[in-house]
Amino acid sequence: MALTPSIPEAQRWLQQAQSDLQAAHNDIRHCCPNWVLFKVHQALEKALVAAVLCHGEALETSVGLVELAQWLEAAEPKLRGLAEDVEWLCGCGMDGKATQYPNYHPFPMTPKEAFHSVDEEGVLKRVQGVVGRLQDHVDGR
Repeated sequence: MALTPSIPEAQRWLQQAQSDLQAAHNDIRHCCPNWVLFKVHQALEKALVAAVLCHGEALETSVGLVELAQWLEAAEPKLRGLAEDVEWLCGCGMDGKATQYPNYHPFPMTPKEAFHSVDEEGVLKRVQGVVGRLQDHVDGR
């Protein structure tokens, strides 16, 4: 289904981003950091899509999170630093594939075992800040 670039569509995507953040929060300290990282990835992706939609732009499905953040920074100078935040989060392991699929890790490691050193709360706080910033951006349009 094609997305219709508009403020109401952007707000719909932000609602789901908030729901994903709540789901990530519910998983904090429950021995599944890969799920926290996956859920914050999903929340950030939806918030970035929302911000692009409020600019009246259609999306290409192959665009990554950092590229979306860079596009938004170029389109809206008030969002400067967004790509840096997204890069930092990706560096912490926030990913839609490596958090879920064993083939992204050396055998016999699974995603459940791969992310034990991640500061789940720190990642969640950083994503909440970015999503909040994108929410403010959409609300101000």
